[in-house]
Amino acid sequence: MTEKNIAYKAFDKNMQCRGFQFEVGAHYEHNGKVEPCKSGFHACKNPLDVWNYYPINSRYAIVEIAGDVVDSGSDSKVACSNISIVQEITLTELINHSVKYMLNVCYDKLAGHNSTLAASGDYSNLAASGHNSTLAASGDYSKLAASGDYSKLAASGYNSKLAASGYNSKLAASGHNSNLAASGYNSKLAASGYNSKLAASGHNSTLSASGHNSTLAASGDGSKLAASGDGSILAASGKNSICMAAGYASTAQVGENGVIVLPYYDGIRTRVAVGYVGENGIEPNVEYKVNNNGIFEKVNM
Repeated sequence: MTEKNIAYKAFDKNMQCRGFQFEVGAHYEHNGKVEPCKSGFHACKNPLDVWNYYPINSRYAIVEIAGDVVDSGSDSKVACSNISIVQEITLTELINHSVKYMLNVCYDKLAGHNSTLAASGDYSNLAASGHNSTLAASGDYSKLAASGDYSKLAASGYNSKLAASGYNSKLAASGHNSNLAASGYNSKLAASGYNSKLAASGHNSTLSASGHNSTLAASGDGSKLAASGDGSILAASGKNSICMAAGYASTAQVGENGVIVLPYYDGIRTRVAVGYVGENGIEPNVEYKVNNNGIFEKVNM
């Protein structure tokens, strides 16, 4: 298959991926067989899927993939023979691109203001561009997107994708492996399934996840992130944000004047460690874990 299109790629802090050095503006070609996870260059069509392979505090770029392009068969990851690193983007831009990506998936299904859309079958697509819209789907692999303010989106099936670009939107998913993304202010995102990804770029957003191995990211100021499942990853890069985890083996990072709360077991009981950016060596936008003595430690990327 030969094609040419846009995708997204994550790198470590040195702009490397699996030891290969990349540079913005450069073009690379792979000679030989292209096979996902084995050979060729890799990227994801859905921006949020890069978190399946790299942590939140990675570097991100928009890339152009061409030549031989092979789907991974799992998420939106592809392997390709040709790749161009078009532009490096921030976490906020990655989140905004994820909203646009999911809105575009449902574009041909757009409904107007005050719309109510519901679907119970698998692989449903629901989209609304008007304010005060309500979208609900109970089938697996559903896609819900809303661009108007005060929208409400809910999905109970596995592998659902929900996106909202309007203010004061509410997104909720109970199925495993769900993706929720919002770019408007005062958005509220909640997921109860395992391996969920929640991302918000607007100020004063609230994100909560109860399933294990969830990833929560917010770039707006005054954001609040809470996760109760084990192995959760929380990142809030905006000022005056709070990240709270109740599950073990979780990590968190916050921006200026932020607060981190992580649990640990001291051999007798569960306790919580509280870290304030600017105090006791806690730095902004650095990922931390807590050891069994209640001491915060940097997570090596």
